Amino acid sequence: MSRNDGIPSPTFFAGCAVCALVAGPARALEADRFPPIPGGEFHRGNAPGPGEGGYYFDPWLFGAAIVCLILWMRAVGWASGEGGRVGMRARAWNTLLVAGGLAGFLALLTRPPAAWGFLLLALFASGPFALFLLARNSAVPASGRILTPRHLKAAVVRRLARWGIPVGLFGAEHAALGSDIRLIGKSSTGRDDVDRSRQVEHSPAFVAAKDLVYDAILRRATDIHLEPRENELSARIRIDGVMYPVGPFDRGRGEALVNIFKVLGGMDITDKRRAQDGSFRVELAGRSIDVRAATQGTRFGEKLTLRLLDQAQTVTRLSELGMRQQLMDEVEALVRRPHGMLLCCGPTGAGKSTTLHAALRSLDAHQSNIITVEDPVEFSIPDVNQIEINTKAGQSFATSLRNILRQDPDVLMIGEIRDRETAEIACQAANTGHMVLSTVHANDTFTALHRMQELGTEPYVAATALSAILGQRLARRLCPDCKRAYRPDAETLKKHGLPAEKVGEFHRPPEDPQSQCPRCGGTGFYGRIGIFELLIVNDAIREMIRNAAPLTEIRAEARKNGMLSLKEEGLRHVVRGVTSLEEMLRVVQ
Repeated sequence: MSRNDGIPSPTFFAGCAVCALVAGPARALEADRFPPIPGGEFHRGNAPGPGEGGYYFDPWLFGAAIVCLILWMRAVGWASGEGGRVGMRARAWNTLLVAGGLAGFLALLTRPPAAWGFLLLALFASGPFALFLLARNSAVPASGRILTPRHLKAAVVRRLARWGIPVGLFGAEHAALGSDIRLIGKSSTGRDDVDRSRQVEHSPAFVAAKDLVYDAILRRATDIHLEPRENELSARIRIDGVMYPVGPFDRGRGEALVNIFKVLGGMDITDKRRAQDGSFRVELAGRSIDVRAATQGTRFGEKLTLRLLDQAQTVTRLSELGMRQQLMDEVEALVRRPHGMLLCCGPTGAGKSTTLHAALRSLDAHQSNIITVEDPVEFSIPDVNQIEINTKAGQSFATSLRNILRQDPDVLMIGEIRDRETAEIACQAANTGHMVLSTVHANDTFTALHRMQELGTEPYVAATALSAILGQRLARRLCPDCKRAYRPDAETLKKHGLPAEKVGEFHRPPEDPQSQCPRCGGTGFYGRIGIFELLIVNDAIREMIRNAAPLTEIRAEARKNGMLSLKEEGLRHVVRGVTSLEEMLRVVQ
């Protein structure tokens, strides 16, 4: 395309121009083939600026989902325990609650807009829980219902009271808030005194006092101990015979709490060193609970003890005490004798009075004149004349017994033989055609004989009056829902005289202290059972008592007659899985 002289021809220049016109639009088209990058330069995830790296999820939404998961798990755990406690079908409700929560979290993960996902989670998870609350509230009395307007209002008032805000600012209705119980004071004559209750209703610590008593009753406590310390007032409750701590109070609120109970019990709040006692009453869910209050001055202040006497928890029959059938038949036969004396012995809190009350209930009070002398009268028995002694007025066991013998009694129950005069009158009544039931503090049945001699009773008088001596202890029952079985070793069985070929397994509470059983609250025990030994005074033993024979000889004679010791009776409960070996040894040895 060039001439011979080397200069390009015009045709060459024309071709280059055509190529330039064609190639220019082609390059422009190639450059515009991809759209521009939105928002400027590229960056990964949810980084705040270009060139930075981030996460491919929203941390705030992820944190909210984790919080929802924790709250759902806690709610399902609470519902599981609460359903078992109130007698609902826990397994069916657990399935429904878990299925609803899983469906809600599945919707949260698969639904792209976060707002819709959380809305579906709330519907699926809270729907079954709302149904559970409705069923739960319908299964309990009105006092135990939760998340109701009254319950929420009471919770707010209690929280404000704990923060020190005077609840009296809410008006007179605050007295009905807090726990659904009524604290009713008593006068010196033992009658209800509404004025005493009104005196303490406007105290800032009144709600705390109601909550303390309410919590103790729900946890089956028998005693409440308020003990002053250097900087606080500690609180403990006794459940199944064992003390458990509860939340302490600061000194100011603790002293106000003690004063409330003292006013209700008719005690002098200005006297903090002298020992005082009183009583008041608690009404809860249609039942009445008597409370015995006693104070004692200590190094750091005034100690208060409250004894809760719940009539609804009273043992009414001998069969409920845990006696084997043969032993129970022997006790019933002894109580129905026309005359004699049945002594019940054991340490304080061993259930002696409860056993005697159950024995009295087995008698026909319409055909027999039954009179009791107690300090104080703890449980009411229908158609039985119960007398409460008053040491301040000069009325003791001995003075009361002298008058009672003129009332033509058939059966006498004496709360406790404490002195020589009471012991002599009791033996005289047993020898003159009356059946006498009483208690004495002694470790076992044989030391009870020695105790009667220490009180000054002549051996021949005691030998003639005594029909039998019943020794007892109270051991905690293993919780049937969480007790664990294990195989005892041969050495342990040999030590306690048990045949290895006949003992399969023992039981004990769970080893994990964090396991919260809905029935026992994680203690591993629920209720108590009696361990008894019965010494029947036959002619041979009566002659040995009359001759002041050594206790070892009396024990040998009783063993010949088939008497089982406290330990042997306790091992029967251990083998049956009612209690643990450690618990039995704790109360017997």
